[in-house]
Amino acid sequence: MLNKIFSYLSFLFLALTAFIIFYSCANIAAPTGGAYDVDPPVVRRSTPDFNALNTSPNRIEIEFNENIKIKTPNEKVIITPPQQNMPVIRSVGRKAVVELNDELLPNTTYTIDFTDAIVDNNEENPLENLVFSFSTGDRLDTLAVSGKVLSASDLEPVSGIYVGIHSHFDDTLFTRVPFERISRTDSRGQFTIRGMAPGSYKVFALGDLNRDYKYDNPQETIAFLDTVIVPSTMEAVRQDTIFQDSLTIDTIKTVHYTRFLPDDLLLRSFLSNFQRKYMKQHERTAKERLLLQFAAPAPMPVFTLMQPEQPQNDWYVLERNAGNDSLLLWITDSMVYRQDSIMMKIDYFRTDSLNRDYIDTDTLTFSVRGAARQRRSEEKDTEEEEGEEEPIRFIQMKTNVQTTFDLYNPVRFEFGEPVIRFDSSHVQLLMQEDTLFLPVPFRMEQDSLNPRMFTLRPSWVPGGKYKLAVDSATIMSHYGLWNDKYEQAFTVKDLDQYGNLEMVINALPAGKAAFVELLDKSDKPFRKSSVKGNSARFQDLPPGEVYARLVIDEDGDGVWTTGDYEVKRQPEQVFYYPGKLTIRAFTDHLEDWDITNVPLIQQKPLEITKNKPEEKKRRDPNQERERERQQSSQSSPFSGRGSTRSGGGSSGMRML
Repeated sequence: MLNKIFSYLSFLFLALTAFIIFYSCANIAAPTGGAYDVDPPVVRRSTPDFNALNTSPNRIEIEFNENIKIKTPNEKVIITPPQQNMPVIRSVGRKAVVELNDELLPNTTYTIDFTDAIVDNNEENPLENLVFSFSTGDRLDTLAVSGKVLSASDLEPVSGIYVGIHSHFDDTLFTRVPFERISRTDSRGQFTIRGMAPGSYKVFALGDLNRDYKYDNPQETIAFLDTVIVPSTMEAVRQDTIFQDSLTIDTIKTVHYTRFLPDDLLLRSFLSNFQRKYMKQHERTAKERLLLQFAAPAPMPVFTLMQPEQPQNDWYVLERNAGNDSLLLWITDSMVYRQDSIMMKIDYFRTDSLNRDYIDTDTLTFSVRGAARQRRSEEKDTEEEEGEEEPIRFIQMKTNVQTTFDLYNPVRFEFGEPVIRFDSSHVQLLMQEDTLFLPVPFRMEQDSLNPRMFTLRPSWVPGGKYKLAVDSATIMSHYGLWNDKYEQAFTVKDLDQYGNLEMVINALPAGKAAFVELLDKSDKPFRKSSVKGNSARFQDLPPGEVYARLVIDEDGDGVWTTGDYEVKRQPEQVFYYPGKLTIRAFTDHLEDWDITNVPLIQQKPLEITKNKPEEKKRRDPNQERERERQQSSQSSPFSGRGSTRSGGGSSGMRML
């Protein structure tokens, strides 16, 4: 009996074991996928070979170890000498294919700089610094120069601007002849011009609008160096660190490499003051308003009323901006603004096809849209409202006064339409002393550009309690509207709510005027102070974080002045305080600022830099070095940080 039971249990155990094994084999689990691919493509071969001599290929093929893509080739891939006819750049499976459509020059080194355009097909890991070179003669030029382009006005890195060279020093070459060799800045504003022959060169930057590689349009952004550069090389040494993992250092190797000089060129880009002048639009925004907008600042136009006949010279009040490119004519003569259509002759500055300014004469017609319909509607409303009391309409009046007012602010008034008069006799500014409100002296100013704006300037008492009042019906507009009564009580902030800042400036150029601007977090200036005795002072600053920049004011006009290539004038120099300043309430701050202590390319704080560098994928350091070793075995002239080769003028380039 026991034997039967034991046999039965043994059979049951074997059956259960077989079932488990069968189920495990039949249950197909999802694959784990392995490690995440962070390796860029690796070059296997090319046609023609890298650094080939005496070859004139119209088609170049570079084969990799995996399928690739070429991202935005027209933007990222730089071929030099520059091509007038656009090359065809595409990927075909594992190959990068470049088809040249220009006739190749004899005895010339050609370089194709792919920058970071080539990525693998799946994870898009970029292959950086791949440069293909060949020569149509029996010599390969391998020198290179590098540097950075910054915007002259705000030290922003300039991305995507061409940087080119000329070996002849005629100043007109930049405007007449395409560059001999070019590069293009990356997201950090960095560039490298490769494949240069020994010699002397002038360097330029160009925001090329028509892709002809010469400065023939004054609306193109440019930069130029005043000095002549001579490319050269030197043997250099650096330390390379090999990691066991992402944190543990294995060994530190000393690497000898070739350094290409100069590698610290700095170009400051700017737009000239030139702007094409022409009329953009004209319209009658209301029956009493004519709007004229121009494309650029210019001297004031001359107006002559043709229809109706000009009754008098002061038939309008002018509102304008500082450059006269936006004009608003408030028609104050009722005989004029009651007309459905107005015709006016205007003489204004215009730019011809040769970029020369001349005075053009136009006859403009202004009509109110739906004027007849609007007039019938108004007549109908008048008939329906006969006998009814018309609601009172007041002229719109705005002020910047709030219940708590900043100590450094004046009082500003803005009216909805021009007023006939507005002076201090219409305004009461009172300050509380004990239980009484006593008058406070002030100065009233009308804005020189906007006739609807007025500024009231008193001497505020910190912590003082004030009352501002304007009596009703004391201000009248040109269109018969009166003001409503206005009254506002407010308190001016006390001194303990502000901080003061003094910046002592060192290394200023002798005999040069300068001013300092305080900037907010968006890099926008909000306070300015002239440098006097090497010091700039700011009183009554609200607490918070601020930034600062200094302008060397060459012409002493109090604003930054751009450059002019025609007269070989560089833009005025700008320096940034390399950090942020924290203003605390009821505190005096003293800062020493040596404007040359930090290199210009590192001065602007990253927090207010708009063109921030692109993030790169992080790779394992050992994988990076293995990739470089494999690429070096292909005799290719692209260089990572560890390469010591010198092909195509790209090897050993020190990163800025």
